[in-house]
Amino acid sequence: MDFITDQDVQKYLEDGYVVLDGLLTPQECDELRQKMTEIVDHMEVPEHCRITFSTYHDEQLEEQGNADYFITSGDKIRFFFEKGVFNDKGEFIVPKQRALNKVGHALHAYEPLYKKVTHSPRVQGIAKKLGVVHPVILQSMYIFKLIPVCFSVTPHQDATFLYTEPLGRVMGMWIALEDATVNNGCLWFIPGSHKSGISRRMVRTPKGTFPLTDFIGREKSYDEEKFVAAPVKKGGVVLIHGEVVHRSAENTSEDSRHVYAFHIMESQDTRWSPDNWLQPTEELPFPPLYSK
Repeated sequence: MDFITDQDVQKYLEDGYVVLDGLLTPQECDELRQKMTEIVDHMEVPEHCRITFSTYHDEQLEEQGNADYFITSGDKIRFFFEKGVFNDKGEFIVPKQRALNKVGHALHAYEPLYKKVTHSPRVQGIAKKLGVVHPVILQSMYIFKLIPVCFSVTPHQDATFLYTEPLGRVMGMWIALEDATVNNGCLWFIPGSHKSGISRRMVRTPKGTFPLTDFIGREKSYDEEKFVAAPVKKGGVVLIHGEVVHRSAENTSEDSRHVYAFHIMESQDTRWSPDNWLQPTEELPFPPLYSK
């Protein structure tokens, strides 16, 4: 029996997202969290790498785009922090386990436990059920959504950052390692918004110029009443179409909201934009999802 049903596929195609329960067991979720604790315990963060991560337009340009640390992270495991976790001397003012926004972007390649989950039979089955012929893995990240320092993620479309020709070839898999609720910052979507294209793109600027990235276009203004919450239980996964508009609110609860997420792309008859911030490298070409 397929993990994803025909009804799930239909909802994904119509709404641009679908929530599926039970991709991972609670034990598998705990193992991924424990492994990340070990990774963070051993992280060494150079002073110049202590940048913050934000989805606000101007802050993205200043803080991400100017930072070579971010733009060269596609084939590495690197650490991105919440705002306000360092003092003026670049020292942590909160425990480092509570300072991170995310870790990315190549956990799927270099950490065996995350690689196993990414290539699991159920994940491969989802892609096959959706008719993806030659999926490759673009990036992966561990998202913390901690309290009390985490911020909201403003409305956006993943294809803004992961652009393909034609569009519609990228899908995110967002796995809840803890219950994701309305109170602790679950995702919110505008159903059907994946059918209207994208309004902006993040692109690399010419070599030797700063910032290292820029935006073409601007994010639209969206009617808040159109957003629908998508809570998901521990071990569940949200499939996210690359063009669907989604956001998450601040974590106002006493609970964290850890997530492992990755993006896949249908590589058959698809052009990956050379202007995207994320590029395959000799060290790490985009690996195929399907195991031989």
